[in-house]
Amino acid sequence: MDYRIEKDTMGTVHVPKDKLWGAQTQRSYENFKIGIEKMPKEIIEAFAIVKKAAAQANTELGMLDEERGALIAQVCDEILSGQLDGHFPLSVWQTGSGTQSNMNVNEVISNRGNAIAGEKKLHPNDHVNKSQSSNDTFPTALHIAAVLSVEKKLMPALDTLKNTFYRLSEDYADIVKTGRTHLQDATPITLGQEISAWGEMLSKCEMALKRNLEDLRELALGGTAVGTGLNAHPDFGEKSAQKIEALTGTAFMTAPNKFHALSSRDGMVLIHGILKALAADLLKIANDVRWLSSGPRCGIGELSIPENEPGSSIMPGKVNPTQAEALTMVCAQVMGNDVAVGIGASQGNFQLNVYMPLLAYNFLQSVNLLADAMDSFNRNCAVGIKSRNEVIKSNLEKSLMLVTALNPYIGYEKAAEVAKKAYRENLTLKEAVVQLGYMTGEAFDKAVVPEDMVHPLNMQK
Repeated sequence: MDYRIEKDTMGTVHVPKDKLWGAQTQRSYENFKIGIEKMPKEIIEAFAIVKKAAAQANTELGMLDEERGALIAQVCDEILSGQLDGHFPLSVWQTGSGTQSNMNVNEVISNRGNAIAGEKKLHPNDHVNKSQSSNDTFPTALHIAAVLSVEKKLMPALDTLKNTFYRLSEDYADIVKTGRTHLQDATPITLGQEISAWGEMLSKCEMALKRNLEDLRELALGGTAVGTGLNAHPDFGEKSAQKIEALTGTAFMTAPNKFHALSSRDGMVLIHGILKALAADLLKIANDVRWLSSGPRCGIGELSIPENEPGSSIMPGKVNPTQAEALTMVCAQVMGNDVAVGIGASQGNFQLNVYMPLLAYNFLQSVNLLADAMDSFNRNCAVGIKSRNEVIKSNLEKSLMLVTALNPYIGYEKAAEVAKKAYRENLTLKEAVVQLGYMTGEAFDKAVVPEDMVHPLNMQK
Protein backbone atom coordinates (compact mmCIF):
# COMPACT_ATOMS: atom_id res chain seq x y z
CA MET A 1 0.00 0.00 0.00
CA ASP A 2 1.25 3.49 -0.84
CA TYR A 3 1.50 5.96 2.02
CA ARG A 4 2.02 9.67 2.47
CA ILE A 5 3.41 11.46 5.51
CA GLU A 6 0.95 13.51 7.59
CA LYS A 7 1.95 15.60 10.58
CA ASP A 8 0.23 16.71 13.80
CA THR A 9 1.43 18.15 17.11
CA MET A 10 2.82 14.75 18.14
CA GLY A 11 4.90 14.19 15.04
CA THR A 12 4.55 12.41 11.71
CA VAL A 13 2.26 9.52 10.75
CA HIS A 14 1.97 7.29 7.69
CA VAL A 15 -1.50 7.61 6.11
CA PRO A 16 -2.75 5.54 3.14
CA LYS A 17 -2.30 7.65 0.03
CA ASP A 18 -5.84 7.11 -1.21
CA LYS A 19 -7.46 8.32 2.03
CA LEU A 20 -8.40 11.89 2.82
CA TRP A 21 -8.01 11.68 6.57
CA GLY A 22 -4.96 13.01 8.40
CA ALA A 23 -2.64 12.19 11.26
CA GLN A 24 -5.12 12.34 14.14
CA THR A 25 -7.56 10.05 12.37
CA GLN A 26 -4.76 7.60 11.59
CA ARG A 27 -3.62 7.54 15.21
CA SER A 28 -7.14 6.77 16.37
CA TYR A 29 -7.55 4.12 13.67
CA GLU A 30 -4.40 2.37 14.89
CA ASN A 31 -4.96 2.84 18.62
CA PHE A 32 -8.61 1.74 18.91
CA LYS A 33 -8.91 -1.61 17.19
CA ILE A 34 -11.91 -2.51 19.32
CA GLY A 35 -14.97 -4.33 18.01
CA ILE A 36 -16.52 -3.91 14.60
CA GLU A 37 -18.82 -0.98 15.39
CA LYS A 38 -17.98 2.15 13.39
CA MET A 39 -19.15 5.69 14.01
CA PRO A 40 -22.70 5.79 12.57
CA LYS A 41 -23.17 7.38 9.17
CA GLU A 42 -25.86 9.61 10.67
CA ILE A 43 -23.24 11.18 12.97
CA ILE A 44 -20.85 11.83 10.09
CA GLU A 45 -23.65 13.46 8.10
CA ALA A 46 -24.65 15.54 11.12
CA PHE A 47 -21.03 16.65 11.47
CA ALA A 48 -21.08 17.77 7.84
CA ILE A 49 -24.15 19.86 8.61
CA VAL A 50 -22.40 21.33 11.67
CA LYS A 51 -19.23 22.17 9.73
CA LYS A 52 -21.14 23.77 6.86
CA ALA A 53 -23.30 25.80 9.23
CA ALA A 54 -20.26 26.85 11.25
CA ALA A 55 -18.41 27.95 8.11
CA GLN A 56 -21.40 29.98 6.96
CA ALA A 57 -21.81 31.58 10.40
CA ASN A 58 -18.10 32.35 10.72
CA THR A 59 -18.09 33.91 7.25
CA GLU A 60 -21.05 36.16 8.02
CA LEU A 61 -19.51 37.14 11.37
CA GLY A 62 -16.20 38.07 9.72
CA MET A 63 -14.29 35.24 11.36
CA LEU A 64 -13.59 33.36 8.12
CA ASP A 65 -13.02 34.57 4.57
CA GLU A 66 -15.64 33.76 1.94
CA GLU A 67 -13.34 31.58 -0.18
CA ARG A 68 -12.53 29.23 2.69
CA GLY A 69 -16.13 29.23 3.88
CA ALA A 70 -17.37 28.24 0.42
CA LEU A 71 -14.71 25.53 0.12
CA ILE A 72 -15.72 23.99 3.45
CA ALA A 73 -19.39 24.08 2.43
CA GLN A 74 -18.61 22.42 -0.90
CA VAL A 75 -16.87 19.47 0.76
CA CYS A 76 -19.65 19.15 3.34
CA ASP A 77 -22.10 18.77 0.46
CA GLU A 78 -19.94 15.98 -0.93
CA ILE A 79 -20.05 14.22 2.45
CA LEU A 80 -23.82 14.59 2.60
CA SER A 81 -24.20 13.18 -0.91
CA GLY A 82 -22.22 10.07 0.08
CA GLN A 83 -19.26 10.76 -2.20
CA LEU A 84 -16.73 10.52 0.64
CA ASP A 85 -18.19 7.59 2.59
CA GLY A 86 -14.95 5.61 2.56
CA HIS A 87 -13.02 8.18 4.55
CA PHE A 88 -14.61 7.84 8.01
CA PRO A 89 -13.17 4.60 9.46
CA LEU A 90 -13.14 5.21 13.18
CA SER A 91 -14.45 2.90 15.87
CA VAL A 92 -17.27 3.83 18.21
CA TRP A 93 -14.97 2.73 21.02
CA GLN A 94 -12.68 5.77 21.07
CA THR A 95 -12.36 8.83 23.26
CA GLY A 96 -15.62 9.51 25.07
CA SER A 97 -15.88 13.06 23.77
CA GLY A 98 -15.74 11.89 20.15
CA THR A 99 -12.76 14.17 19.55
CA GLN A 100 -11.20 11.83 17.02
CA SER A 101 -14.35 11.67 14.91
CA ASN A 102 -14.60 15.44 14.99
CA MET A 103 -10.99 15.62 13.78
CA ASN A 104 -11.66 12.90 11.21
CA VAL A 105 -14.30 15.15 9.66
CA ASN A 106 -12.07 18.23 9.98
CA GLU A 107 -9.16 16.47 8.27
CA VAL A 108 -11.26 15.06 5.43
CA ILE A 109 -12.81 18.46 4.75
CA SER A 110 -9.43 20.16 4.91
CA ASN A 111 -7.62 17.69 2.63
CA ARG A 112 -10.47 17.43 0.14
CA GLY A 113 -10.90 21.21 0.10
CA ASN A 114 -7.19 21.70 -0.56
CA ALA A 115 -7.35 19.18 -3.40
CA ILE A 116 -10.24 21.12 -4.94
CA ALA A 117 -8.43 24.43 -4.49
CA GLY A 118 -5.14 23.05 -5.79
CA GLU A 119 -3.32 24.59 -2.84
CA LYS A 120 -3.32 24.47 0.96
CA LYS A 121 -6.17 26.82 1.79
CA LEU A 122 -7.70 24.92 4.71
CA HIS A 123 -6.28 23.82 8.05
CA PRO A 124 -8.38 21.25 9.97
CA ASN A 125 -8.20 23.17 13.25
CA ASP A 126 -7.72 26.79 12.27
CA HIS A 127 -10.43 26.91 9.61
CA VAL A 128 -12.72 23.86 9.58
CA ASN A 129 -12.89 23.72 13.38
CA LYS A 130 -12.97 27.51 13.82
CA SER A 131 -15.07 28.70 16.81
CA GLN A 132 -15.59 25.07 17.76
CA SER A 133 -14.41 22.32 20.06
CA SER A 134 -15.08 18.60 19.88
CA ASN A 135 -16.81 19.18 23.20
CA ASP A 136 -19.58 21.22 21.58
CA THR A 137 -19.57 19.81 18.04
CA PHE A 138 -20.13 16.17 19.02
CA PRO A 139 -23.16 16.81 21.25
CA THR A 140 -24.49 19.11 18.53
CA ALA A 141 -24.05 16.42 15.87
CA LEU A 142 -25.57 13.90 18.29
CA HIS A 143 -28.72 16.00 18.71
CA ILE A 144 -29.02 16.69 15.00
CA ALA A 145 -28.66 13.01 14.13
CA ALA A 146 -31.15 12.02 16.83
CA VAL A 147 -33.81 14.51 15.76
CA LEU A 148 -33.46 13.79 12.04
CA SER A 149 -33.50 10.01 12.50
CA VAL A 150 -36.61 10.16 14.67
CA GLU A 151 -38.42 12.59 12.37
CA LYS A 152 -37.43 11.18 9.00
CA LYS A 153 -37.24 7.45 9.67
CA LEU A 154 -38.97 6.42 12.90
CA MET A 155 -42.08 8.61 12.79
CA PRO A 156 -43.18 7.60 9.26
CA ALA A 157 -42.84 3.89 10.13
CA LEU A 158 -44.71 4.42 13.38
CA ASP A 159 -47.49 6.35 11.67
CA THR A 160 -47.93 3.72 8.96
CA LEU A 161 -48.26 0.81 11.40
CA LYS A 162 -50.58 2.84 13.63
CA ASN A 163 -52.88 3.55 10.71
CA THR A 164 -52.91 -0.11 9.71
CA PHE A 165 -54.16 -1.03 13.16
CA TYR A 166 -56.80 1.69 13.12
CA ARG A 167 -58.03 0.43 9.76
CA LEU A 168 -58.19 -3.16 11.03
CA SER A 169 -60.03 -1.91 14.10
CA GLU A 170 -62.71 -0.38 11.88
CA ASP A 171 -62.86 -3.43 9.62
CA TYR A 172 -63.50 -5.76 12.54
CA ALA A 173 -65.60 -3.45 14.69
CA ASP A 174 -68.62 -5.82 14.72
CA ILE A 175 -66.90 -9.16 15.32
CA VAL A 176 -67.62 -10.18 18.91
CA LYS A 177 -65.08 -12.52 20.49
CA THR A 178 -64.02 -13.69 23.89
CA GLY A 179 -61.72 -11.41 25.83
CA ARG A 180 -58.78 -12.77 27.80
CA THR A 181 -57.12 -11.62 31.01
CA HIS A 182 -54.34 -13.49 32.85
CA LEU A 183 -54.28 -15.80 29.78
CA GLN A 184 -57.74 -16.97 30.91
CA ASP A 185 -61.16 -16.47 29.31
CA ALA A 186 -62.81 -13.16 30.14
CA THR A 187 -65.92 -11.25 29.09
CA PRO A 188 -66.59 -10.50 25.40
CA ILE A 189 -64.91 -7.80 23.39
CA THR A 190 -64.98 -7.00 19.70
CA LEU A 191 -61.95 -7.77 17.60
CA GLY A 192 -62.03 -4.12 16.58
CA GLN A 193 -61.84 -3.02 20.21
CA GLU A 194 -58.92 -5.36 20.83
CA ILE A 195 -56.96 -4.06 17.85
CA SER A 196 -57.83 -0.45 18.69
CA ALA A 197 -55.60 -0.77 21.75
CA TRP A 198 -52.66 -1.54 19.48
CA GLY A 199 -53.26 1.59 17.42
CA GLU A 200 -53.66 3.70 20.54
CA MET A 201 -50.38 2.44 22.01
CA LEU A 202 -48.53 3.63 18.94
CA SER A 203 -50.44 6.91 18.90
CA LYS A 204 -49.44 7.62 22.52
CA CYS A 205 -45.77 6.94 21.74
CA GLU A 206 -45.99 9.15 18.67
CA MET A 207 -47.39 12.05 20.70
CA ALA A 208 -44.78 11.56 23.43
CA LEU A 209 -41.97 11.71 20.87
CA LYS A 210 -43.35 14.89 19.33
CA ARG A 211 -43.70 16.57 22.73
CA ASN A 212 -40.31 15.65 24.10
CA LEU A 213 -38.19 15.90 20.97
CA GLU A 214 -37.99 19.63 21.70
CA ASP A 215 -35.26 18.98 24.29
CA LEU A 216 -32.96 17.65 21.56
CA ARG A 217 -33.46 20.74 19.41
CA GLU A 218 -31.19 22.70 21.76
CA LEU A 219 -27.62 22.71 20.42
CA ALA A 220 -24.35 22.97 22.33
CA LEU A 221 -22.49 24.63 19.45
CA GLY A 222 -20.99 27.92 20.64
CA GLY A 223 -19.98 26.57 24.04
CA THR A 224 -16.56 25.44 22.76
CA ALA A 225 -14.41 23.62 25.35
CA VAL A 226 -16.26 24.01 28.65
CA GLY A 227 -19.36 26.05 27.85
CA THR A 228 -17.87 29.55 28.11
CA GLY A 229 -17.63 30.08 24.35
CA LEU A 230 -13.89 30.77 24.41
CA ASN A 231 -12.48 31.62 20.93
CA ALA A 232 -15.96 31.91 19.40
CA HIS A 233 -17.86 35.04 18.34
CA PRO A 234 -20.61 35.89 20.87
CA ASP A 235 -23.25 35.42 18.15
CA PHE A 236 -21.75 32.23 16.72
CA GLY A 237 -24.01 29.78 18.60
CA GLU A 238 -27.25 31.50 17.66
CA LYS A 239 -26.25 32.09 14.04
CA SER A 240 -25.01 28.53 13.63
CA ALA A 241 -28.27 27.14 14.99
CA GLN A 242 -30.17 29.26 12.46
CA LYS A 243 -28.00 27.87 9.66
CA ILE A 244 -28.51 24.29 10.90
CA GLU A 245 -32.26 24.82 10.95
CA ALA A 246 -32.14 26.10 7.37
CA LEU A 247 -29.95 23.20 6.21
CA THR A 248 -32.07 20.48 7.84
CA GLY A 249 -35.55 21.93 7.38
CA THR A 250 -36.45 21.28 10.99
CA ALA A 251 -36.32 23.43 14.12
CA PHE A 252 -33.11 23.86 16.09
CA MET A 253 -31.97 26.54 18.51
CA THR A 254 -28.85 27.41 20.45
CA ALA A 255 -28.94 26.00 23.97
CA PRO A 256 -29.54 28.79 26.51
CA ASN A 257 -27.14 27.16 28.98
CA LYS A 258 -24.06 25.74 27.26
CA PHE A 259 -22.68 24.29 30.50
CA HIS A 260 -25.71 22.02 30.65
CA ALA A 261 -25.54 21.35 26.91
CA LEU A 262 -21.96 20.04 27.15
CA SER A 263 -22.19 18.03 30.35
CA SER A 264 -25.72 16.58 30.41
CA ARG A 265 -27.33 14.10 28.04
CA ASP A 266 -30.68 14.01 29.82
CA GLY A 267 -32.57 14.74 26.59
CA MET A 268 -31.15 11.57 25.05
CA VAL A 269 -32.26 9.55 28.06
CA LEU A 270 -35.76 11.01 27.87
CA ILE A 271 -36.26 10.28 24.18
CA HIS A 272 -34.69 6.84 24.39
CA GLY A 273 -37.02 6.15 27.31
CA ILE A 274 -39.90 6.75 24.89
CA LEU A 275 -38.21 4.39 22.41
CA LYS A 276 -38.14 1.81 25.21
CA ALA A 277 -41.84 2.43 25.86
CA LEU A 278 -42.50 1.96 22.15
CA ALA A 279 -40.51 -1.28 22.24
CA ALA A 280 -42.57 -2.46 25.20
CA ASP A 281 -45.80 -1.75 23.33
CA LEU A 282 -44.56 -3.42 20.15
CA LEU A 283 -43.49 -6.47 22.13
CA LYS A 284 -47.00 -6.73 23.60
CA ILE A 285 -48.59 -6.29 20.17
CA ALA A 286 -46.35 -8.88 18.52
CA ASN A 287 -47.05 -11.35 21.31
CA ASP A 288 -50.81 -10.78 20.98
CA VAL A 289 -50.59 -11.39 17.25
CA ARG A 290 -48.66 -14.63 17.57
CA TRP A 291 -50.86 -15.92 20.40
CA LEU A 292 -54.07 -15.11 18.54
CA SER A 293 -52.75 -16.66 15.32
CA SER A 294 -51.30 -19.73 17.07
CA GLY A 295 -52.25 -23.10 15.67
CA PRO A 296 -53.40 -23.53 13.00
CA ARG A 297 -55.45 -26.31 14.64
CA CYS A 298 -54.18 -26.69 18.17
CA GLY A 299 -53.79 -23.07 19.24
CA ILE A 300 -56.12 -20.10 19.66
CA GLY A 301 -56.32 -19.59 15.91
CA GLU A 302 -58.64 -16.58 15.92
CA LEU A 303 -56.44 -14.66 13.48
CA SER A 304 -54.63 -15.66 10.34
CA ILE A 305 -51.41 -13.93 9.32
CA PRO A 306 -49.52 -14.02 6.02
CA GLU A 307 -47.46 -17.11 5.30
CA ASN A 308 -44.11 -15.73 4.16
CA GLU A 309 -41.68 -18.65 4.22
CA PRO A 310 -41.40 -22.28 5.35
CA GLY A 311 -41.05 -22.50 9.10
CA SER A 312 -39.24 -25.74 9.66
CA SER A 313 -36.37 -27.73 8.19
CA ILE A 314 -37.98 -30.99 9.36
CA MET A 315 -41.74 -30.43 9.66
CA PRO A 316 -43.30 -30.10 6.19
CA GLY A 317 -45.92 -27.41 5.76
CA LYS A 318 -45.14 -25.64 9.03
CA VAL A 319 -45.36 -21.84 8.95
CA ASN A 320 -44.20 -19.65 11.83
CA PRO A 321 -44.94 -16.06 12.97
CA THR A 322 -41.51 -14.91 11.86
CA GLN A 323 -42.28 -11.21 11.59
CA ALA A 324 -43.53 -11.18 15.17
CA GLU A 325 -40.38 -12.96 16.30
CA ALA A 326 -38.10 -10.51 14.49
CA LEU A 327 -39.99 -7.57 15.98
CA THR A 328 -39.75 -8.95 19.51
CA MET A 329 -36.00 -9.49 19.18
CA VAL A 330 -35.62 -5.87 18.08
CA CYS A 331 -37.63 -4.79 21.11
CA ALA A 332 -35.32 -6.75 23.40
CA GLN A 333 -32.29 -5.08 21.83
CA VAL A 334 -33.81 -1.61 22.29
CA MET A 335 -34.52 -2.35 25.94
CA GLY A 336 -30.89 -3.38 26.38
CA ASN A 337 -29.74 -0.24 24.59
CA ASP A 338 -31.75 1.82 27.05
CA VAL A 339 -29.60 0.55 29.90
CA ALA A 340 -26.45 1.58 28.03
CA VAL A 341 -27.92 5.01 27.23
CA GLY A 342 -28.87 5.58 30.87
CA ILE A 343 -25.44 4.60 32.15
CA GLY A 344 -23.70 6.60 29.43
CA ALA A 345 -25.68 9.73 30.18
CA SER A 346 -24.79 9.48 33.88
CA GLN A 347 -21.10 9.96 33.07
CA GLY A 348 -21.12 13.74 32.84
CA ASN A 349 -17.99 14.46 34.84
CA PHE A 350 -17.71 18.19 35.56
CA GLN A 351 -18.00 20.09 32.23
CA LEU A 352 -18.30 17.18 29.78
CA ASN A 353 -20.06 13.88 29.19
CA VAL A 354 -17.48 11.35 28.03
CA TYR A 355 -19.68 8.51 26.79
CA MET A 356 -21.05 10.26 23.73
CA PRO A 357 -20.00 7.76 21.02
CA LEU A 358 -21.75 5.04 23.04
CA LEU A 359 -24.87 7.19 23.28
CA ALA A 360 -24.78 7.91 19.56
CA TYR A 361 -24.37 4.28 18.56
CA ASN A 362 -27.06 2.86 20.83
CA PHE A 363 -29.60 5.61 20.25
CA LEU A 364 -29.30 5.46 16.47
CA GLN A 365 -29.32 1.67 16.45
CA SER A 366 -32.57 1.72 18.42
CA VAL A 367 -34.18 4.20 16.01
CA ASN A 368 -33.05 2.29 12.93
CA LEU A 369 -34.05 -1.11 14.28
CA LEU A 370 -37.48 0.06 15.42
CA ALA A 371 -38.19 1.85 12.16
CA ASP A 372 -37.07 -1.08 10.00
CA ALA A 373 -38.87 -3.63 12.15
CA MET A 374 -42.13 -1.68 12.13
CA ASP A 375 -41.92 -1.30 8.36
CA SER A 376 -41.26 -5.02 7.94
CA PHE A 377 -43.96 -6.06 10.41
CA ASN A 378 -46.50 -3.79 8.77
CA ARG A 379 -45.68 -4.83 5.21
CA ASN A 380 -45.25 -8.57 5.81
CA CYS A 381 -47.72 -9.21 8.62
CA ALA A 382 -50.06 -6.50 9.93
CA VAL A 383 -51.66 -5.52 6.63
CA GLY A 384 -52.50 -9.17 6.03
CA ILE A 385 -54.11 -9.93 9.40
CA LYS A 386 -57.53 -11.54 8.92
CA SER A 387 -60.12 -12.77 11.35
CA ARG A 388 -61.10 -16.45 11.44
CA ASN A 389 -64.76 -15.93 12.23
CA GLU A 390 -65.70 -19.58 12.70
CA VAL A 391 -63.02 -20.05 15.36
CA ILE A 392 -63.93 -16.77 17.05
CA LYS A 393 -67.60 -17.79 17.16
CA SER A 394 -66.82 -21.24 18.54
CA ASN A 395 -64.56 -19.89 21.28
CA LEU A 396 -67.11 -17.26 22.26
CA GLU A 397 -69.89 -19.81 22.58
CA LYS A 398 -67.73 -22.00 24.81
CA SER A 399 -66.64 -19.18 27.11
CA LEU A 400 -67.85 -19.60 30.68
CA MET A 401 -67.23 -15.93 31.39
CA LEU A 402 -70.46 -15.05 29.57
CA VAL A 403 -71.90 -15.83 33.00
CA THR A 404 -70.82 -12.32 34.05
CA ALA A 405 -73.96 -11.01 32.34
CA LEU A 406 -76.01 -12.81 34.99
CA ASN A 407 -74.57 -10.79 37.89
CA PRO A 408 -77.30 -8.10 37.78
CA TYR A 409 -80.02 -10.81 37.75
CA ILE A 410 -78.94 -13.53 40.18
CA GLY A 411 -75.91 -12.00 41.91
CA TYR A 412 -72.20 -12.76 41.84
CA GLU A 413 -72.22 -15.83 44.09
CA LYS A 414 -75.02 -17.67 42.27
CA ALA A 415 -73.44 -16.75 38.92
CA ALA A 416 -70.15 -18.25 40.14
CA GLU A 417 -72.01 -21.41 41.16
CA VAL A 418 -73.50 -21.62 37.65
CA ALA A 419 -70.07 -21.27 36.02
CA LYS A 420 -68.46 -23.89 38.25
CA LYS A 421 -71.30 -26.36 37.71
CA ALA A 422 -71.11 -25.86 33.94
CA TYR A 423 -67.34 -26.40 33.94
CA ARG A 424 -67.40 -29.37 36.30
CA GLU A 425 -70.25 -31.21 34.57
CA ASN A 426 -69.45 -30.11 31.01
CA LEU A 427 -72.76 -28.28 30.65
CA THR A 428 -73.66 -25.08 28.88
CA LEU A 429 -74.27 -22.06 31.09
CA LYS A 430 -77.90 -22.17 30.10
CA GLU A 431 -78.24 -25.82 31.14
CA ALA A 432 -76.50 -25.14 34.45
CA VAL A 433 -78.58 -22.11 35.43
CA VAL A 434 -81.84 -23.92 34.57
CA GLN A 435 -80.83 -27.04 36.53
CA LEU A 436 -80.01 -24.88 39.54
CA GLY A 437 -83.40 -23.23 39.24
CA TYR A 438 -82.06 -19.69 39.18
CA MET A 439 -83.49 -18.70 35.79
CA THR A 440 -85.64 -20.02 33.00
CA GLY A 441 -84.10 -20.75 29.64
CA GLU A 442 -86.01 -17.85 28.14
CA ALA A 443 -84.75 -15.42 30.80
CA PHE A 444 -81.18 -16.65 30.22
CA ASP A 445 -81.41 -16.03 26.49
CA LYS A 446 -82.55 -12.47 27.11
CA ALA A 447 -79.82 -11.79 29.68
CA VAL A 448 -76.85 -13.37 27.91
CA VAL A 449 -76.38 -11.65 24.56
CA PRO A 450 -72.65 -11.37 23.78
CA GLU A 451 -73.26 -8.43 21.43
CA ASP A 452 -74.72 -6.50 24.38
CA MET A 453 -71.71 -7.24 26.57
CA VAL A 454 -69.13 -5.22 24.65
CA HIS A 455 -70.32 -1.87 26.00
CA PRO A 456 -71.54 -0.53 29.40
CA LEU A 457 -74.46 -2.12 31.25
CA ASN A 458 -77.47 -2.88 29.07
CA MET A 459 -79.98 -4.72 31.28
CA GLN A 460 -83.05 -6.25 29.71
CA LYS A 461 -85.49 -7.31 32.38
